[in-house]
Amino acid sequence: MSQFDKLIQNLKHMDNKLRFEELKKILQHIGYKGKKPRSGSSHWTFRKERHEPITVPEKYPIKIAYILMVKQAFEIWELENEERKKKEEGS
Repeated sequence: MSQFDKLIQNLKHMDNKLRFEELKKILQHIGYKGKKPRSGSSHWTFRKERHEPITVPEKYPIKIAYILMVKQAFEIWELENEERKKKEEGS
């Protein structure tokens, strides 16, 4: 099992030891682009076309609510990938 697979497994189990950098890596993998705040704020905003933005604080520990948002975004990404594969196989 790769490190990324272990990271996804921790996300799916809602591991509250996940760090900002790990959540950032997951969001970037599924197509979100992060923007660091300009002045004083510690919250990054991640955006993806046709999806709601996700804001995550750059601190530890990260609250479970932020981990849940990333988990839901990942699950949506998985479903979209499955649908895309089915369409490609059917073509």
